[in-house]
Amino acid sequence: MTETLTPFDAAAYLKSDSDIAEYLAAAFETNDADDVTHALATIARARGMTDLSRRSGVARGSLYKAIGEGANPTLGTLLSLMSALDMNLTVKPKRVAA
Repeated sequence: MTETLTPFDAAAYLKSDSDIAEYLAAAFETNDADDVTHALATIARARGMTDLSRRSGVARGSLYKAIGEGANPTLGTLLSLMSALDMNLTVKPKRVAA
């Protein structure tokens, strides 16, 4: 008997705003721009690239370029995407002062 395996796609599991927030927060915690960009691209696939483009005000072609592999989106694009996803960025110290 042979098994058929399919590639894992995180987009299939991003069903709720909470799922998306946790996934994106984990990407930001790595402090790796590629991880954040990859997470945004995955979220865009889960939500729909066209809808995210419309809600963010970023042209669809520009959005593909901004969150494609190896891309480095501008802060403005990142903030537009966060707003379109109804998400907020928060800042906290890495270490709590003793």
